[in-house]
Amino acid sequence: MFGAYRSVMETQLQTGRPGSGPLGLSSVLASSLPAALMTADTPDRYTVEAVFTRRPERDEIIGILGDETRELLVRSGYPTVELTISDRRLEIANTNLEELRDGLARVLADRLAEISAGMYASQEAAAVRFQDAAESEQARAAAVVALAESVIFRPSEGFAPSTSESVRTEQASSDRGQIDDWTDEGGHGR
Repeated sequence: MFGAYRSVMETQLQTGRPGSGPLGLSSVLASSLPAALMTADTPDRYTVEAVFTRRPERDEIIGILGDETRELLVRSGYPTVELTISDRRLEIANTNLEELRDGLARVLADRLAEISAGMYASQEAAAVRFQDAAESEQARAAAVVALAESVIFRPSEGFAPSTSESVRTEQASSDRGQIDDWTDEGGHGR
């Protein structure tokens, strides 16, 4: 009996996100349906629980429960239908299986596909912005290094060091020689 509903509730959309895929609905949770279905006491409207194809992400939940979805349901002829989310289930209140079969399931599947596509596009745009910012920062850092490397500390041509500078240079060479001698000795006295 519920096989026909399963095919209507599935959403097919290809995305570049590996492993998780688009958010859709896979099937009606038959165990959550009223026990009086198809009897003289069948209620006109009730809550139908449908299982998501994966756990919805925060932005998807906001989209499902938001005003845009509410307005879509009203425009599509389902003004009494209310949606809530419980873990991996979409609870579709004030409806029935016939209404879902005859069009509501397609409206919900299309809306979920639209929400998923919008979320993926937003995530991809953010990834591109992050990549662009990283490349820009890398180029800036390289430019800073190149500029720093262009700084050369050498005296102007024709500049002769003063006598005191010559003495300091000689003393530094002498000190360096003595340090090298001590290093070669291993620190032992002569």
